[in-house]
Amino acid sequence: MSDIEEQANKKRKMSPSAQSLAPAASLLIKRLSDKAKLPTRGSALAAGYDLYSAEKKTIPARGSAAVNTQLSLAVPIGTYGRVAPRSGLASKHMIATGAGVVDADYRGPLFVLLFNHSEKDFEVEEGDRIAQLVLEKIMTPEVLEVQDLDETLRGANGFGSTGGHGSL
Repeated sequence: MSDIEEQANKKRKMSPSAQSLAPAASLLIKRLSDKAKLPTRGSALAAGYDLYSAEKKTIPARGSAAVNTQLSLAVPIGTYGRVAPRSGLASKHMIATGAGVVDADYRGPLFVLLFNHSEKDFEVEEGDRIAQLVLEKIMTPEVLEVQDLDETLRGANGFGSTGGHGSL
């Protein structure tokens, strides 16, 4: 029996998941501990859901650290979750996020990778808002190999070629 057949058989034996029973546009969240805080939106029209730290953590100067949210989630099919920086942390403390793609089939704990671009350590406290989760629609077309691509006016010019700062 192939790996794919084994996985299909395993899925058939499982009871219906919460995701299969939930409305298609629902963001499903599971708290992994009492320290976990559900994501919130700062305003009615906010694009992202604020993510909260479930632990105290130091982000070293010019360094990075993964901060645990103690959440796992299921994003709606046809979307992915993008972990994005919070503008206040970026502008005031030079804190950015990295490795921020949450696929629709990922069910593990959600960590937020924070980069500290400043010259001093940054302290994250339990319950601090550390990033935001933005749901984005995706396309996953078939990959086709071709021998040639259509020519465009831009061609192969990149890395600032349209902004007057030269290219690499």
